[in-house]
Amino acid sequence: MDANQYKKVIKDAINKEVEAYTFYRTVADKAKDTALKNMFGELAGEEKKHRELLEDFLTKDVKEMHFNASRDYKVADSLETKPLTPDMKPLDGLVLAIRRELEAMQMYSQLAALSDDPAQKTLFTELASMERGHKARLEDIYTNMAFPESW
Repeated sequence: MDANQYKKVIKDAINKEVEAYTFYRTVADKAKDTALKNMFGELAGEEKKHRELLEDFLTKDVKEMHFNASRDYKVADSLETKPLTPDMKPLDGLVLAIRRELEAMQMYSQLAALSDDPAQKTLFTELASMERGHKARLEDIYTNMAFPESW
């Protein structure tokens, strides 16, 4: 892939961060439980920061992007999934949100692996780590919702 193709991948990632933000913000606004309201509000805030980091990265000139173009990990190849909507059943929404966080984590990990610039590699590694944390938090909620009898 060339730098312009990487820019497209980053633009797609921004769109997914916006979609995740909208989902988490809407769920936070609807939640009655204070702990859930706060957690989804935090997740929305973090997704907003991710979007801002990626938008800042896109302001770079293509020549300033340092990806190793000799390797192609097919970062842009992803399965199309249904959009997250606040009208989904809570359990279905969590499953889809967990999957999206996994996809984001994998994409950022691949971008880090392709990065030749240490600062750029750090940016994508940190984004992957944050998405891993989001996934873990959502999995905790899913486990409690899907298997309440274990408590």
